[in-house]
Amino acid sequence: MSSTLTTPQNKIEAVLKNLGIQELNSGVGTGATWLAGEGELIESRSPVDGALIGSVRGASQKEYAAVRVTAEKAFTEWRTWPAPKRGEVVRQLGEELRKHKSDLGKLVSYEMGKSYQEGLGEVQEMIDICDFAVGLSRQLHGLTMHSERPDHRMYEQWHPYGLVGIITAFNFPVAVWCWNTALAWVSGDVCLWKPSEKVPLCSIACQHIAAEVFKRNGVPEGVSVVINGGREVGEWLANDTHIPLVSATGSTRMGKAVSAAVGQRLGRSLLELGGNNAIIISDKADLDMSLIGAVFGAVGTCGQRCTSTRRLIIHDKVYDSFKTKLVKAYGQLRIGDPLDEKNHVGPLIDKGAVAMYQNALKAAKEQGATILVEGGVLSGDDHESGCYVKPAIVEAKPEMTIVQEETFAPILYLLRYSGDINEAIAIQNGVKQGLSSAIMTQDLREAERFLSAAGSDCGIANVNIGTSGAEIGGAFGGEKETGGGRESGSDAWKAYMRRQTNTINYGSSLPLAQGIKFDL
Repeated sequence: MSSTLTTPQNKIEAVLKNLGIQELNSGVGTGATWLAGEGELIESRSPVDGALIGSVRGASQKEYAAVRVTAEKAFTEWRTWPAPKRGEVVRQLGEELRKHKSDLGKLVSYEMGKSYQEGLGEVQEMIDICDFAVGLSRQLHGLTMHSERPDHRMYEQWHPYGLVGIITAFNFPVAVWCWNTALAWVSGDVCLWKPSEKVPLCSIACQHIAAEVFKRNGVPEGVSVVINGGREVGEWLANDTHIPLVSATGSTRMGKAVSAAVGQRLGRSLLELGGNNAIIISDKADLDMSLIGAVFGAVGTCGQRCTSTRRLIIHDKVYDSFKTKLVKAYGQLRIGDPLDEKNHVGPLIDKGAVAMYQNALKAAKEQGATILVEGGVLSGDDHESGCYVKPAIVEAKPEMTIVQEETFAPILYLLRYSGDINEAIAIQNGVKQGLSSAIMTQDLREAERFLSAAGSDCGIANVNIGTSGAEIGGAFGGEKETGGGRESGSDAWKAYMRRQTNTINYGSSLPLAQGIKFDL
């Protein structure tokens, strides 16, 4: 079944053509092959101007079962490829992404709503993780251990799991997929991707790019599978006993549902969920540096990053002076079309997100908070989609319910502290989420305390940079209701493989461990 495709105001007509998606068949593919798409019709509307970009058909349960079988068949061959050869395929994917960086970045910006610069940055993350994975393909190492038995050797090795389900959110519509696939593919796994139904065209573009590389290298059909659809597709992945690992990025509510379903069948889940991230502004901070980190962290991607700064914990000695700087900076923000590089802030993803933003500001007022910089929904020709909002600043207290929650919008809560660094850390840690955190200070002791076991309880803890902008070299993820998973760099590759311990007896007798005697 063919799907419709429009090019409102010709904003991205050339982009769609260059990415090979000017003609859409469906949102269900196994590589170069696209199924009919017998599921629900998914419309992609740009939050930039409210226009319909295109519509695709998602998967039916029958089609889901079919692509899963294709993936299983592909795995039996793909796992036998030497890891460096798989790495070479990923290297070529990185090169192809370099060619398409501008076009894919523009599509990300238009379909999701983040600034064009952030769209380019997201594609660069994909390129970076491909580079990382190429080197990793020659370093999937195990350990060699000494045996207590004579003429024995012990070692461990790592094997691919098989099928990896990947569920991604709208805010990073391409990078998170690549964080997972680049590592999973060099590990020997095959991937089934359920993208957010709010950004289906980004997933189709990625599949086209990958399919071209795979075709050149003879990669079996089914190593890369994309399955567009609604919530039910995620449920199929989570409950499928043929899929040993499900990686899910999104809300805590979604993650709990995925974890329960996967855990019930004793599968494994890799979860990267919500964040309620804070920057501590010490009285010993460089306030100009702190301002840059705080403003970008709070308004970048219109507050829709999982690492967005939600709370500023400011020492009483610098509270008023920093507040003055912050309010002035907010007055200089330009809000509008994210493809216009003069603008700082684009739209929220849709009107549902706008409603959550409005409800959060209302709740803050009801709970006794003071609105320092008023929010509101923008209208007019430059904001015709109804998804543009003003970044707001709210003076609040740490214990307020709304401060304890994550609102995926540009709302920044200012919180005071007057004691030492331990008071600030307690406020920072006093929420259910544990993703990203930061401290601004020129004091070595404060910095080291923040990074110590008695400091931040988050998966990411920064000094003199903000909460956003993680590099792929380090493992990305957090604790508590953030889910505990780790993606991207460091040794995150181990999440995509199973460990096997091997013992080899090269002697002429069979001694038993622990000195046990069993004579016949």
